[in-house]
Amino acid sequence: MATLTIKNIPEPLVKRLKQQAAAHRRSLNFEVISYLEQMTHSVPLDVDALLARARAIRGTPKGVRLTDRLLDELKVAGRP
Repeated sequence: MATLTIKNIPEPLVKRLKQQAAAHRRSLNFEVISYLEQMTHSVPLDVDALLARARAIRGTPKGVRLTDRLLDELKVAGRP
């Protein structure tokens, strides 16, 4: 197996990794390996498909542009 050295890890990150390792009853080394394995096996996000799905289900009428002001008005519409 190969050896990997990672430098300049922020102390808060090391602390969180140690806490997670303890919670999973693993060594710090094995915890980091587990995270690396998870990240390299993750499915990449298809941004175009996600946007197409969001546009399909959001249900805004054509020609209506959602603005912060319109959203605020819609939130309070019909409320006492």
